[in-house]
Amino acid sequence: MRLRTDIWVAAFLRRCASENVPVFLRRRGAAEAGAIFVKIDRLDGTAALFAPAPQSETREDIARLFSRAHSDEWIASVDIETKLARETSFDPDLWIVEVEDRAGRVTLDLV
Repeated sequence: MRLRTDIWVAAFLRRCASENVPVFLRRRGAAEAGAIFVKIDRLDGTAALFAPAPQSETREDIARLFSRAHSDEWIASVDIETKLARETSFDPDLWIVEVEDRAGRVTLDLV
């Protein structure tokens, strides 16, 4: 059984806060099964966007897997905002979480 989205997001927010990493819930989506997008902002005009991994990449031992939503390691923050606006236009149930970390640490389970 998959963990509800609202529970996963709440746990992620708490984990970041406990590590003194600024994190913000920018958009609340569907509580039970909304897709989660995580933006890692390095506060220098560049950022990375992580989206849900394809269904074929799921694993039983990990609640949620993410993959980078672009090919370069870091892209302009404005490009990520454009992508998020496009995603939101066709999926109103998605969640957006933003992490501000100058070091650009990614604390997500990645594929």
